[in-house]
Amino acid sequence: MNASPAHSGAPRIAAGPPLRLRGMRLLRQLHLWIGAWGAIAAILFGGTGFLQNHRAILKLPQGDSTELAKIDLEVPESARTSPETLRAWLAGERQLDVDTQRVQGIGSAEFNGERFRQPARWTFAGGNARRSWNAEYTVGNATLSLRTTQHSPLAVMSRLHKAVGGGVAWILLTDSFAVALVALGITGLMLWGRARSARQVAFSVVGLAVVAVLVVGLAAVT
Repeated sequence: MNASPAHSGAPRIAAGPPLRLRGMRLLRQLHLWIGAWGAIAAILFGGTGFLQNHRAILKLPQGDSTELAKIDLEVPESARTSPETLRAWLAGERQLDVDTQRVQGIGSAEFNGERFRQPARWTFAGGNARRSWNAEYTVGNATLSLRTTQHSPLAVMSRLHKAVGGGVAWILLTDSFAVALVALGITGLMLWGRARSARQVAFSVVGLAVVAVLVVGLAAVT
């Protein structure tokens, strides 16, 4: 028996796929997993976004909001010194955690040719996507106006689309969907252009999309 000296004692090692091919496989799997994570979010946010985009022209439904109660609350003098003290009073005495706060300074308004002085106003809002509340206090008054509102399921979806009433956990979740959408676009472009030259990418669907965004975007701001 004659054996070749070069192959007599060395085991054979199967050559793996090229590094570039392994990288493309990994990128494709990453693209698929990211797409799976954001798929449900894309359906929900896409649907509510479409409804909001055409609420004026097509008169698409936006959901209903029903005012449940409107009451005037007496505010102690110690809680009227600043927006912060009033906010703390709402949280401590009324268990109303404030999500948003707006302070409107002293202004003026014109009615029937006469100008009137408008006192400063403090507005607070909170609640969740299903039920929300709004408190408005006019500086100098001894009471504030508190409204409680309940929203229909479609209105709830619209509020969550705008990150209203969802809380910190919902904001973090939607942030992850936003990051996933960006990553999905980047990996999609990389996969699209893996076997194409820069010129082919520029004059393909990708290039057409860039031109459309630029043209429509510029027309919207000019």
